[in-house]
Amino acid sequence: MKIQPSLVIIGLMVASLSSLVANASESSSQSNWPGWRGPNQTNISPDTGLLKSWPEGGPKLLWTYENAGSGYSSSAIVDGKLYTLGSRDSREMVICLDANSGKELWTSEFETDPEEGYRTQWGAGPRSTPTVSDGHVYALGVAGDVVCLNADTGKRVWRKNLVKHFGGALSKWGYSESPTVDGAKLLVTPGGSKGAIVALDKKTGAKLWQSKKLKDAAEYSSVVVADVAGQRQYVQLFMNTLAGVDAEKGNVLWKSDWPQGRTAVIPTPIYRDGHVFMTSGYRAGAKLVKVNGKKAEVVWENQEMINHHGGVLLIGDHVYGFSDQKKGNLMCIEFMTGKVAWIHRVERELHKGAVHAADGMLYCLNENEGWVYLVEASPRGFNEKGKFQLPKETALRDEHNGKVWAHPVVINGKLYLRDQDLIFCYDVKG
Repeated sequence: MKIQPSLVIIGLMVASLSSLVANASESSSQSNWPGWRGPNQTNISPDTGLLKSWPEGGPKLLWTYENAGSGYSSSAIVDGKLYTLGSRDSREMVICLDANSGKELWTSEFETDPEEGYRTQWGAGPRSTPTVSDGHVYALGVAGDVVCLNADTGKRVWRKNLVKHFGGALSKWGYSESPTVDGAKLLVTPGGSKGAIVALDKKTGAKLWQSKKLKDAAEYSSVVVADVAGQRQYVQLFMNTLAGVDAEKGNVLWKSDWPQGRTAVIPTPIYRDGHVFMTSGYRAGAKLVKVNGKKAEVVWENQEMINHHGGVLLIGDHVYGFSDQKKGNLMCIEFMTGKVAWIHRVERELHKGAVHAADGMLYCLNENEGWVYLVEASPRGFNEKGKFQLPKETALRDEHNGKVWAHPVVINGKLYLRDQDLIFCYDVKG
């Protein structure tokens, strides 16, 4: 039988379209983790179908990258690329890797690392995590440089400095917040007399507003986006103040005292349904406020959850995280009451660290020796489902630089962990 040429062409077109649809489907099924605490600032991965227990020795190690430099930056993963920050030879840079293979794609230097002051306590290097939005990467360096880079090439689009351009003041351990993107705005916290929070046009770096009547010094928390009774606002935690400003002009809407803040205030607050939960270390404790118009009413406060910098997250009606009280323990408390559901006390392997959540499980990273625990996220009690230790220790560790502080990330069935110059990727798919 003779086949008409037109039928051959149609067949090829159908095959090509099928291939395009398949590729588009594969691409659309890939989830992104665009920055600090994820797309919704919850620190909860959208992944499902993950391992509910780990074999002895932990999940399979897929790759290791060994040149991330010094610093405590976590990872942003978007469209198959991993972005992080690191300091090499006193030069801070954005590093882009293939998230599936660990291959370095590009690096872009954006700031000279001063390595002063904070270096004598816990080492040099950036502490913030980059943010990815609309094909661009936004990064904040220790000395206050804010840069916008092309996400594919690393080419710089614009650059500002929080001290030089917005009157900010460098904190004891350097600028450490991760930039927050909300629509067309990029939000950062220079702190100081010219206004604590500044909103920039994310495309150009032009200042849109600065919160002139909020003049607290910058701490280490990141700005949280909140919709309160239909009003868009931004929430930030300072040494002695929790505050909300309106999204349009940066005007102060409400404040709540945080007199317990001392030494450093680090964890990012949690917002849900008109309530803001905050906690910080150095014996500060925890507090929940209800935002009502221009008031923030205290719901409860206690000394149970005292989170240093490993962060906390809200699943259902309960908050999970490590507490410095009683020798540093993993804890679960009720969001609306502050009542302790359970505390798990471990001396070494799970003494203190960072938490992340995915598919109903907690991924707990110990700060001392790189132990990683898988724990059920349940208010019923602590239920361990596996553990392993990172296979290598950073070459940068010394007496001033001895902690594993970069927060874990789970996305697309992979667990990403960092210890200074080392980045590890594990397969945690079910």
